[in-house]
Amino acid sequence: MKYNVAVIPGDGIGPEVIEETIKVLKIIGEKFGHRFDYEYVLAGGCAIDKEGTPLPEETLEICKKSDAVLLGAVGGPKWDDPTAKIRPEQALLGLRGALNLYCNLRPAVLYAPLKNESPLKDSIVKDGIDICIVRELTGGIYFGERGLETVDGVKSAYDTERYNVKEITRIAKIGFETAMKRNKKLTSVDKANILESSRLWRSVVNDMAKDYPEVEVNHLYVDNAAMQLVKDPNQFDVIVTSNIFGDILSDEASMVTGSIGMLPSASLGEGTLGMYEPIHGSAPDIAGKGIANPLATILSAAMMLRYSFSLDEEAKVIENAVLAVLEDGYRTGDIMTEGKKKVGTVEMGKLVCKKIEA
Repeated sequence: MKYNVAVIPGDGIGPEVIEETIKVLKIIGEKFGHRFDYEYVLAGGCAIDKEGTPLPEETLEICKKSDAVLLGAVGGPKWDDPTAKIRPEQALLGLRGALNLYCNLRPAVLYAPLKNESPLKDSIVKDGIDICIVRELTGGIYFGERGLETVDGVKSAYDTERYNVKEITRIAKIGFETAMKRNKKLTSVDKANILESSRLWRSVVNDMAKDYPEVEVNHLYVDNAAMQLVKDPNQFDVIVTSNIFGDILSDEASMVTGSIGMLPSASLGEGTLGMYEPIHGSAPDIAGKGIANPLATILSAAMMLRYSFSLDEEAKVIENAVLAVLEDGYRTGDIMTEGKKKVGTVEMGKLVCKKIEA
């Protein structure tokens, strides 16, 4: 079977972690008889430098025609001016909107071999953490009406949080379906005591719950959810929430697991086309040093195999290989602890490939 993948290495450590991920996919292709064809395209800061735009039209067209998009990272201090009209992060928003990728699946998993990496006490972490955050990705305050205005000589700014029933329904459905495949527990996070948009959100989730009687549903205000993630993360299985709340909570959940260098993500829509990327940034301070952790990107590729290509067995082989390497005691710098074996980006990639080949 042949699959066409648009590859966006991006900025900083992006090209390095993407390179190791492509090696892993090559081994998977050889092992299972698949062919992955890649088309490399520009997006982010490097695209601004070369094309004057963070998301060239050619990149967008190639991504639309592909079976999936694999992305490294975008951004860096060179382009880090929030007042600039052109910024690398606009590429992400542009891709999500143009590809209609309205759902972000972000697993927050603390692997048993990395238990000591969590900043939380053993009594809280217990045997590990396994949460899946389902974040709405193309609505809410990030895409709402915004502007600057001067009233009575005073300058002000505004951003609008807006959701309609269709937007909430489709993301809630993914939340329920994800819960059905896991432990049948769904937490919907909102701010219904204050926000009208959250009251609509909660109403739609409650209506949909009638179609999923096996799923245990509870609601938390976002401030309480943030506290509970630190107090008792194991109470959560699947969390479904809005764009801005999901942005914040998923980053918090990632740090509870100890390292953002380990966590993948998938951005999905109605069809099988998805965009897959690690949650970490471009880490320009370590770019080119060969010390970046490629595991989050490798695990993102596993999500690509599962969600865009329906290759569950192949995805599991990658995930098991990553776990086996960690159990053998190998660590990149971000997850290094005393007594373990420190390796660089390329060597970590090779170790995963060897486990897949075994």
